[in-house]
Amino acid sequence: MHDGAAVEDGGRAARYRDVFAVGEFRILFLTHLVSIAGDQVARVALAVLVFSRTGSSALAALTYALTLLPELVAGPLLAGLADRYQRRTLMIICDLTRAGLVAIMAVPGMPLWVLGGLVFAVPLAGAPYKAARAAIMPTILSGDRYEVGMGVTYTALQVGILGGYAAGAPLVAWLGPEKALLLDAVTFVISAALVASGLSAHPPAAATRLPPTKLAAFRSLLGLVWRDRRLRYLMAFGCLAGCYTVPAGLAVPFGAQVGAGTAAVGLLLAAHPAGAAIGATAMTRLVPPRRRLMLLGPLAVATSAVLLPVGLVPQLGIMVALCALCGLLSGHDAVAVATFTRIVPAERRGQAYGLALAVVRATQGLGAALAGVVAQFSSPSTSIAVFAVLGVLAAAAIAVGWERVRPHGATPAGSDRPTRSGR
Repeated sequence: MHDGAAVEDGGRAARYRDVFAVGEFRILFLTHLVSIAGDQVARVALAVLVFSRTGSSALAALTYALTLLPELVAGPLLAGLADRYQRRTLMIICDLTRAGLVAIMAVPGMPLWVLGGLVFAVPLAGAPYKAARAAIMPTILSGDRYEVGMGVTYTALQVGILGGYAAGAPLVAWLGPEKALLLDAVTFVISAALVASGLSAHPPAAATRLPPTKLAAFRSLLGLVWRDRRLRYLMAFGCLAGCYTVPAGLAVPFGAQVGAGTAAVGLLLAAHPAGAAIGATAMTRLVPPRRRLMLLGPLAVATSAVLLPVGLVPQLGIMVALCALCGLLSGHDAVAVATFTRIVPAERRGQAYGLALAVVRATQGLGAALAGVVAQFSSPSTSIAVFAVLGVLAAAAIAVGWERVRPHGATPAGSDRPTRSGR
């Protein structure tokens, strides 16, 4: 039994110290923070590198999209490795593979087509890592500690993005894109060392009950998600990020539109995660468990709606403030992810998380790519406003459907077993 798994919550809401008392959670938290910060530095470096060479908003946005779209393939197929193999070993292999790929990107004068291929390959190696981490979490945190742990992990994600973006632009301006990419490679090596020294083996749960092939497992998983309307709507909430994260993909072109420099791009990129870190903390610490799922719909609509004014007033200060508010409202994502993961049976969590992440990331990547095309023929600010309108309309439809199937009592995230409600 893993440390912390046997401790019951005693009916009270979990506290941060309950979560951080679990040693393996501290390792997962720290490696997540380090890797995410490095990734954001790399995204800034790549966007600046491509935009400086081509001057194209579409190509700059496409580069950002290439860091997300590969998970459409990797999530459903490769994430299932976390349900079949020892999870600690899998995480170490993934970290070292990504370190090598990013180090190759840092070679000066790398042709853009080669760079694009490497950018595509890095998320492929990351999908099994993320699935393994997500599958480990419910085994080391019980009861409400799991949801609080997911909330603080989501906060760590936003803090890592914030730190990476805030430091990324000055680092890229100071070191240059190539050396900044090397820094990202180092973060993966650090993560691998921490996982090797701080996690137990974590063999997969009940591997013998899984379908015999990856394709059969994927089809079975699709059936599981399709049959449970709660899972479908929770995944749909995540897909809305494809509309309200568009400013990240257009940060460099928007900075050029308003006459801002590279450092200002860092502000634009950091604003959303700064707000999201606060929003996730508020949702998991201040909002009672019974009300969290009720707020998903209204918050999803509001998250896109707050970006509408940028189409009328394209100014740097206003854009930064709107992105921060958007991030604050998007804190509901932490609850959606935790609920989705807990509803899925334990032996399918790795691939289920991979599937959900693949769909969400692919939506974000597609949104960034399409927004870049719209910006090329209009302006970055117009493109952001257009996708905000689409986000509001989609969120309203999802919210109506979710209200019909959501549990009206305690959140299903409090149990490892899926219930029949919403099926």
